[in-house]
Amino acid sequence: MRALAGDEATVDPRIASLVTDLAAAATFEDTAERLLRALLQLAAEALAGSPFARRGRLLRGMVHLRPADGYRRLVVLDHPDEPSPRAPSSGAEPPSLLPSANAWRWVVEHRCGLSIDVHIGVIQLHLAGAAPILQDSPPSEFDKSDTRRRLIGREASHVLVLPLRSPGGAIEGMISLEANCRAASGLPFIWPECLPSIQLLSDIASPYLATLPLRRVVTPPADEFLPVIGTSMAGIIEMLRVFAQQEETILLSGPTGVGKSRLARWSHEQSEQRSRPFETLDLATVPEDLQMAELFGWKKGSFTGAVKDTAGCIARAEGGTLFIDEIDKLSLKAQAGLLRVLEERKYRPLGEGAGDRSAQVRFIIGTNADLHAAVRAGRFREDLYYRINVLPVQVPALTDRADEIPRWAAYMLDRRHRARSPEGEARLAPDAEPVLLGHGWPGNLRQLDNIVRRAYALALMEAKGPAREVELGGRHLARALAYEAGAGPRSLVELFQLTAAEFVRRAEQKRAQGTALDLDLAEALRGFVLAAAVEKLGSREDAFRLLGKESVVQNRNHQKALKREVDKVEALCKALGEAGAPFKGLAEDERDR
Repeated sequence: MRALAGDEATVDPRIASLVTDLAAAATFEDTAERLLRALLQLAAEALAGSPFARRGRLLRGMVHLRPADGYRRLVVLDHPDEPSPRAPSSGAEPPSLLPSANAWRWVVEHRCGLSIDVHIGVIQLHLAGAAPILQDSPPSEFDKSDTRRRLIGREASHVLVLPLRSPGGAIEGMISLEANCRAASGLPFIWPECLPSIQLLSDIASPYLATLPLRRVVTPPADEFLPVIGTSMAGIIEMLRVFAQQEETILLSGPTGVGKSRLARWSHEQSEQRSRPFETLDLATVPEDLQMAELFGWKKGSFTGAVKDTAGCIARAEGGTLFIDEIDKLSLKAQAGLLRVLEERKYRPLGEGAGDRSAQVRFIIGTNADLHAAVRAGRFREDLYYRINVLPVQVPALTDRADEIPRWAAYMLDRRHRARSPEGEARLAPDAEPVLLGHGWPGNLRQLDNIVRRAYALALMEAKGPAREVELGGRHLARALAYEAGAGPRSLVELFQLTAAEFVRRAEQKRAQGTALDLDLAEALRGFVLAAAVEKLGSREDAFRLLGKESVVQNRNHQKALKREVDKVEALCKALGEAGAPFKGLAEDERDR
C-alpha cells in the first residue's frame, strides 16, 4: 500500500485533477468545459514562462463535436482573464467559429495537431515525436482576406488545433485554443513547448467527450419560419442558431423532403443579413449547361437565347443569403466557378469581357447525397467539398422526429384550411395521431404535406361542400395514405423501426410524467411474434419449430418458454397502462383448459 501511495504521489497533479473532474462530469458539455479550463491553464503557464509573457494573452478554447454527418455540439470557454466577447446585438461582428475552412481537413487527413500563425498565414503540423512540419504552401484561405479578417477581428493571432478522438481512434471533432500575441508573428510561439501536456490531457479526456450524453437542450420557441420544433430537433436548432450568426458556409445534409430549404430560410432570418435578399437555386431544376448562367448571370448575346443582360443568383442575393440546394448536381465546370467565389469572393457573368464582380453573399448549401463518396468517385471536387463543409448540420429524417409528426400535420392542416376559410378552424381528431405515427414517411415533410392535403380534400367531400370547421380523422388520413403510389406491404426492418420509434416516444411521455419505460420491456416483441405464430398455426409446437426453436419442443420446455414470453407482453401492457393483454390465456397449460 505504501508503494502504491508513492506511485500516486508522482502523478502530475493536473492530470489527477482532470481525471477527478472527468469522473464527476455527467454530460459532454460538462466534460468539455472542464477540459478547456485545464488546457487554458497549461497554455497560460507556458505563456507566462515565455519571452512573450507581457506581450500576449490567452483568449479562448473550443471543443467541436462534429462526427462525419455534421456538428453535434460546440462548447466555447473564454479564458478567465478575458472579457466575454460582445453580443451580436451590440453591433459587433459575430465571431467566426473555426480557425480556417481547411483546419478540419488537415486534422482529419494528418490525424495530428496543427498550429496557425494567423498574421503571416503559416500552418505547422505537429506529428507525435517529430519536429513541427511547415507546410510548403499555406492554404488558400490565408492568401485571401476573408478568414484572416475574421480571426484578426476576434484578436486571434495564434491558434492550436487538436483532433478529438473516439475510443476507437476515429476523429470525432477537434479542440482549438486561441491566443493574441502580435509580437510572436513569424516567431516560434508557445505551442511546441506546451503541446505534449496539452495533447496528453486531450487524449485522456477524448474518450469521455466522444461517449458522454449531450446536455438536454430546452426546446426553443417556434416562429413563422420554423413553426414546429420538437425535443428531437431542439439541439440541432440551437446549434443552427449559433451557426446562423457566422459568415461561414452552412452545409445542410439530409434526406429529400426533411425541410432543408425551410431551415435555410430560418437561418437567414436569424442572421445579420435578415433584412437583405434571400435567394434559392435548386440545381435539380437547372440543366447542367445553364448552371453557370444561373449562378453568375449573363450578358446579352453571350449564348443563344440571351436576349438581354440578366443577373444571376449571386447578384440577386447581394448582401444577403444564397441557398444552393442539391449541390451534388453541380457540374465540375460550375464547381470550379463556385469554388472561386467562395475563396476569392469574385465572379464574372457569362459574356462579360473583362473585370470581376464582388460577391458579398452568405452561402447555405443543401444536399441529400453523400458528398464524401462523390469526392471519392470523382464527381465532386475535394477542395470544394472541404470549402463548403465548414459548418455541417445533419437534418434527421421525419421518422426520427416522431414527436414532431402530429404537430407538423396540424400546422399543415391549419395553413391549408385558413387559405380557404380565413376565419375557420381545422383540427386533428384524437384518432388521427396513431395513423400518423404508424406510417414510415419515406418522403418526410413533403410527403406528409401531400397526405394532409389529400386527407383534407376527402374531409371536405365528406362534408359535401365548404365548411367553416373541419376535423381531420384517422379514417381520412388512412384513405389518403391508401392512394399513395406504390403503396404496399412495408419491409420488416421498416416496421421494426416504427415499433422502436413508438417505444421511444412512449418512453419520453413516461419521463415527462416522472416515471420510466424500462428498455427490458422491449423484449416483449418476442412474445408478440411467438403468440402471433401460435394463433396462426393453431399449434404451440409448430410455432416454435417455425421460429427455429425445435430444441425447445424436443426438451418439452416450450410451454414454459411460451409463458415467459407472454408474461413479458403483459408486463409491457401494464407499464403502458393498457387494460388487458392481447394474448390472455394463450399460455395456460393445456391440461387446465
